[in-house]
Amino acid sequence: MSAASAREVRRLAFQALFQLDATGGDEQAAQDWLQSEGETTRAATKAMKLALEAWGVHDEADALMTELSPTWPASRQPAVDRAILRLAYAELVAGKPAVGVVISEAVELAKTFGGERSPKFINALLDSAAKRLAGATTVVRDGEPTA
Repeated sequence: MSAASAREVRRLAFQALFQLDATGGDEQAAQDWLQSEGETTRAATKAMKLALEAWGVHDEADALMTELSPTWPASRQPAVDRAILRLAYAELVAGKPAVGVVISEAVELAKTFGGERSPKFINALLDSAAKRLAGATTVVRDGEPTA
């Protein structure tokens, strides 16, 4: 898969995951949304698979993000940020693509869809999450990593 198509799959997966979150996990609503956007391509199929994988581990993702950033648990995060973090978490635990790619792509999604502070928050939290998943420990306080 080319970088452009991987990015497109990730963007569609993020949007489907956002729909899953908004509807309490209604898979059909996410599928319907993809179709309403004219997405019936192979990329949409891959995106839905990735979104469902991320939705399947969203409780794990939320728990880790809350542990790393106790002042910004999932319930306080904007829905866009929460979906980006969940998607990136699923990719991190799957081990593909590389950690740097996962974080970079998540930051790009945050720049496109998130608020002004989203890219910095996403970057710091995912850096901490990647380190935690690799065995190191870092905590993010107010969007800033601490040792």
